Amino acid sequence: MRFALPEMSGRQVVKVLERAGFSIISIKGSHAKLRHDRMGQTAIVPLHKSLKRGTRASILRQAGMDAQSFVKLL
Repeated sequence: MRFALPEMSGRQVVKVLERAGFSIISIKGSHAKLRHDRMGQTAIVPLHKSLKRGTRASILRQAGMDAQSFVKLL
C-alpha cells in the first residue's frame, strides 16, 4: 500500500526529520543539510514554501525512511 505524503514546506520536513533523529549540520543558501546521529544518513532539504511530490520522495530516500514512518512523525 502506498502512502501519500501531504503537501509540506521544506521547514516542516526539517522538523519531522529532527524528530526522527536528524540534526542540521549546515545551511547554505536555501538548502539545509541534515545528518542522522547514529545511522550517518544525510539528507538535503530545500527550504522552499512547498515541495513537489518528487522532491519529498527524494528526501525520504536520502533519509532512508518510508512514507508511512514519516507520516507517523507528523
